[in-house]
Amino acid sequence: MTKVAMITSLSSFASPLQKFSCLMAVLILAGIAPAIAAEPKPDFAVKTKYIDASVLLDDGIKSNATLAANCLAEGKRWVEHNRADAAQEFKASPDLFRENRAWSFERSYSRVSQVDGRYVSVVRTDYAYTGGAHPNTDIDTILWDDSAGKRISIRPFFKETADNGATMRALRAAAIAAVKADKKARGIDDAGGIDWYKGIEPTLLKVGAVTLAASTEPGKSAGLEFHYSPYAVGPYVEGSFVVFVPWQTFEPYLSPQGAAIFAGDRAKAAKQDK
Repeated sequence: MTKVAMITSLSSFASPLQKFSCLMAVLILAGIAPAIAAEPKPDFAVKTKYIDASVLLDDGIKSNATLAANCLAEGKRWVEHNRADAAQEFKASPDLFRENRAWSFERSYSRVSQVDGRYVSVVRTDYAYTGGAHPNTDIDTILWDDSAGKRISIRPFFKETADNGATMRALRAAAIAAVKADKKARGIDDAGGIDWYKGIEPTLLKVGAVTLAASTEPGKSAGLEFHYSPYAVGPYVEGSFVVFVPWQTFEPYLSPQGAAIFAGDRAKAAKQDK
C-alpha cells in the first residue's frame, strides 16, 4: 500500500480535525499542499497533561446565533465531563499518561439541511481516544426548530410514534433495508452469524439518529437519513453508515405537518456526500 493510500484508509475512521490533517498529509506527499491552508480552529478547547479536547462548529451552525450558542454550551458540558473523568484517572493511574499520552476528545457539529425555513438538521460527531486498539466514534443528530428556538424530534411529522407502533415498525424496516442495500453496494458480505440489526428497535430513540434529507424541491425534505456509528450495524472496520429512506416509503404515516414538508427527490449534493 502506498503512503497516500494508507493515509486515506486511516482517515476513514478519523474525526473531522484528523481527516483534515490526513488530507494535508496526502497533499504534502503529492507536492500540492496549498500555502494558505490551515487546520480549522476549535470554538472551544481544553488542553492539560491528561486531556486534549475541543469543540468545533461548522459555518452553517455559526450562521445561526441561537443554535450555535445551544450547541457550544452542550459541547462545553461534554468537555468538562470528560475532563473530570480524565483528571480522576490521571490521579489514580498516572502511568497511563506517560510520554504525553493525554486522552483525546473532539466534538463537531455540522448543519446538513434546512427545511421549510425552520427545521435545521445537525450531525454531531464525537471522537474519543483513551488508549486501546482504536478510537471510538459516536454519531448523533439534532433537529432544531428555528421558529421555536429549541430542539425537537420527528414526532410532530407523524400521526403516531408509539413504541412498536405501525410508524416505528415501518421506519425500522426501511432503515434496515437501506443499510443492507448500502452494504451490498460497498461489497460487504452481510451473511455473518451476528445480528447487527437487533440494536435498531421500533422506538423513536432507538431506530437511529435521523436528519431531514435535502430535496430537489426548495424548502422541502426528500425523506429521512439515518446515521449509524461504527459498531452500530456492523464491525468497526465497516465504519459508519448514512442511509436514505425516501418520503414516499412512510407517506401513509405522515401527519398534516409532516405531509407539508416532504416532497421531491433527494438533492444531488446529498447523494454525493453520502
